[in-house]
Amino acid sequence: QVQLVESGGGLVQPRGSLRLSCAASGFTFSNSAMRWYRQAPGKERELVADISRLGGRRNYADSVKGRATISRDNAKKTVYLQMNSLKPEDTAVYYCYAAVGLSAYWGQGTQVTVSS
Repeated sequence: QVQLVESGGGLVQPRGSLRLSCAASGFTFSNSAMRWYRQAPGKERELVADISRLGGRRNYADSVKGRATISRDNAKKTVYLQMNSLKPEDTAVYYCYAAVGLSAYWGQGTQVTVSS
C-alpha cells in the first residue's frame, strides 16, 4: 500500500534551518508530482511547495519563497524540503502529499517548532 513517512522536524531557533524528508513506498514514485503542506494550530492546511515528476518544475507559497527549496531523489523515492531563515510563523505540522491515480495520500506529518 501507499506510504509516505516524513522525518526531520524538531525544535529550531529563529533564523535556523531544517531539512524535512518524505520517504515514499507502494507506488511508482517517479510518476507522481509531490507536495509539501503545513498546518499551524487553528489554521487551515496550506500548500508550501510542489515539485513535478522529474523535478524540473517547482512552485512555492509566497510565505516561504526564497527560504525554501523542494527537491526529490527518484532513486531513493524521497522528497525533501529544505527550510532556511526559519521564523516563528513557520511553526506547523508539515505533511507530505502524493496523488496516485485518482487517490490522494498523506503522510502522518512532522512537527516543526521555531522558537527561542
